Amino acid sequence: MYTALFVRKDSAYKKRDSWDVYDADRDALSFNEEVQPVVCHPPCRAWGRLSHMANPRQGEADLALWSIDMIRKNGGILEHPNGSRLFGKHLPDVGETDEHGGFTILIDQYDFGHVAHKKTKLYICGIDKADLPMLPPEDKTLHYCEKGKLRSICGNVKGTTRCTQYQREYTPEKLIDYFEQVVDRIYVNIAEGGLTCLNLQ
Repeated sequence: MYTALFVRKDSAYKKRDSWDVYDADRDALSFNEEVQPVVCHPPCRAWGRLSHMANPRQGEADLALWSIDMIRKNGGILEHPNGSRLFGKHLPDVGETDEHGGFTILIDQYDFGHVAHKKTKLYICGIDKADLPMLPPEDKTLHYCEKGKLRSICGNVKGTTRCTQYQREYTPEKLIDYFEQVVDRIYVNIAEGGLTCLNLQ
């Protein structure tokens, strides 16, 4: 069983019987399983480059910090935008490893089938970076969505249309597949008593 926290109500995770999903109607903070890796998508607007213009709900920023603690306790993945201020402040940035054995990699969700280029950072704890599954090759083709429109996240790329809110936020199926591969390896590492975030605390 896989666990995803802070996902959309219409998330693709819900189409998979193998995922235990926590959306806005199911309090992610109620998750308290031990030694069960988690994939966390905490709200990012309080941590983004334009956070001074955002209007996050009270306590929303703390959800990311709670997610970090949960990942360091159980193993797992935190997904946040490339520009999130979590990295370099509360999490290691790309190429760095923290005292929990956690590290950060940079991906482009476009390579996993997203309709637009979307640079994203993944903080991973529970396995060694060398044990990560292979990332997909860089996708240089053009992706079109409905009505043949080429999309970009903000619509500020010449010749593109701004993504809808759903298109900005959804998790591509191939990225969920990748998360499953990572979590599978974390489970193996835990079972074998390998060097994980769980015994580096």
